[in-house]
Amino acid sequence: MSEYLDWLEQSTLAASIRQSLWLYPALEIVHILGIVILVGSAWLFDLGLLGFSQKITIASLSHYLLPWSRRGLILIIPSGLLLFITNAGALGFDPIFWLKMALLTLAGLNAFLFHKFSSLRQNGSGLPPTYKIHALISILFWTGVISCGRLLAY
Repeated sequence: MSEYLDWLEQSTLAASIRQSLWLYPALEIVHILGIVILVGSAWLFDLGLLGFSQKITIASLSHYLLPWSRRGLILIIPSGLLLFITNAGALGFDPIFWLKMALLTLAGLNAFLFHKFSSLRQNGSGLPPTYKIHALISILFWTGVISCGRLLAY
């Protein structure tokens, strides 16, 4: 594994990103904007599930916000991979990085399970308690992902 991570870090692409005056900061900005879009829309949806958007149906929130989450992923995934390769040797063995990846996986799994098994046709009142549990778990996981990301920067 160490050889592969070193190979990634020493690749021409990784070296070009590290040596560029503007490319690494631009990737960080794109990554953070993607996080804002993804997590911001997920949090707004979760707050709706928790009953803070009673004038807007859950189906309407889902219809409007969830496409924005997918758009955020379009920014996060490629920028995150490119940022990773610039420091693959260290990140590949960093427990905070792997905690971030685990929390990211759990957040995605929580969202998948919610959308796979929940009906969003109900309005804000009288939602099943499991909706609130999914929302709280989502908020905790996304907060953990962001926290780990910030810890990796230092």
